[in-house]
Amino acid sequence: MIVHSSHDLAEEFPEQAERIRSLVLVDGKFSRAVQAYGEVNLEILRIENELEPASDEHLETLKKKRLHHLDEIQQKLLHPERTGT
Repeated sequence: MIVHSSHDLAEEFPEQAERIRSLVLVDGKFSRAVQAYGEVNLEILRIENELEPASDEHLETLKKKRLHHLDEIQQKLLHPERTGT
């Protein structure tokens, strides 16, 4: 069995963990992106660990969604002056 990285946000942005927690509380758009990232990431992990069946195409689509959410999160971390609702 292959062990896959969890891709938790704390793993992706270890130096930003506290900031992520703070932004989730005050920025609705950021909070929704973090939640969506977590949901997609969990589904990917279930598929990769063979707990849930899926086609290769579906898995790739999910990975693209995860990357999109990760990009949203990173942009907010890089440009905090952009607020969401």
